[in-house]
Amino acid sequence: MPAQITVRYWAGARRAAGTAEESMSLNTIAELRATLNARAGMDRLATVVSFLVDGQQAGEAVRLHDGAVVDVLPPFAGG
Repeated sequence: MPAQITVRYWAGARRAAGTAEESMSLNTIAELRATLNARAGMDRLATVVSFLVDGQQAGEAVRLHDGAVVDVLPPFAGG
């Protein structure tokens, strides 16, 4: 059964998504990336964003849990 999560978008990801946050039902970060990739305007960005789950960097295989907060971070320039 998919987890109920909150997805928060930052910087360019927020502009591309057209919202600051939304709720979704997904199992893994890989599913989230695929969902974002299927959206018009997010397709190019979805391939390069990073994800944090509850404040910790998360790779494709990370399983999501009910109540997780997933931050979607575009690449940042600078140093």
